[in-house]
Amino acid sequence: MTSTPTRRRRIAKFLGHAAFGLILITATGLAGAAMWVHLSGAALVLFETLLALVALAALALRCRSRRAGWAAFAVILLAAGGWYQTIEPRDDRHWAADVAHGVTAEIDGDAVTLHNVRAFDWQDRDTAKEHWVTRHYDLTRLDSIDMFTSVWDNPDIAHLLVSFGFTDGQRVVFSVEIRREADEEFEILGGFFRKFELVLIAAEESDIVKLRTNHRGEDVRVYPVKLDHERMRKMFLTYLDFGNALDENPAFYNTLTDNCTTTVYQLATLVQPDMPLDIRLVKSGQLPDYLDEIGGLADDISMAERRSRAAVTERAKRVPVSADYSDWIRAGF
Repeated sequence: MTSTPTRRRRIAKFLGHAAFGLILITATGLAGAAMWVHLSGAALVLFETLLALVALAALALRCRSRRAGWAAFAVILLAAGGWYQTIEPRDDRHWAADVAHGVTAEIDGDAVTLHNVRAFDWQDRDTAKEHWVTRHYDLTRLDSIDMFTSVWDNPDIAHLLVSFGFTDGQRVVFSVEIRREADEEFEILGGFFRKFELVLIAAEESDIVKLRTNHRGEDVRVYPVKLDHERMRKMFLTYLDFGNALDENPAFYNTLTDNCTTTVYQLATLVQPDMPLDIRLVKSGQLPDYLDEIGGLADDISMAERRSRAAVTERAKRVPVSADYSDWIRAGF
């Protein structure tokens, strides 16, 4: 009969091999996924094959010697990690027209000048008359902040846009977006592995919101946010700092860490700085419910009434040619 100490050693040895195998599979899987995103053709086949062979060698070595197994694993990490670090964000690619320019700002006290505000006249979901304009704003006239949610499929996941209104009638919308190249389409896997750069778009509502309501047919809703002037100003300047930072130092989009949910966190912390963590900070389609619970939405009405009143897609499709798009979609607010 096998003694208890011997049995324990065997179990410990098996668990050690299993843990090593799990770590190895996870690391090589991530490295392989990154290669799949960034390599193609013969290069992809060659490096994926090498990765698999080195991983198998590491597993075989681990069965004979723990040190040898970990040494082989370290080789994989150093090689894959070193290659991955050579992938750097750039701002000089041939960008898709709608993300060709990120917004930049000049700030002089209360006077703000925004460069590269998008004011496209969309003909359909893919083509538009392109206009990039310069706009001037007076922060003493900053008067409102609205959060738009735009859902195209899963109601729990929404793209978030934040619109600032001024007493002189101007509005500007900020949207954190993927900066696609002209021939690129978004792919979920690429969003995890440095496939796309990040861009901050500033636009007119008759461009960026109307594109979603009238041409993409997304479920768009607008929620007035309850912030005092000081916090509205802080939020506005946060966007400007972000746009200027991206202009100086390009960054990658990341599906988990660097995307429009950055907006969610900033907005929610301004509403309530000591707010508790909540899954609805990730499930952006549910963010309005969370903001309502912490008192961050304007007007004292039920959430069901808010959601009904917030729906603007059908209303937007009926805007007369001569009417102001922003005023029309807010009719009844």
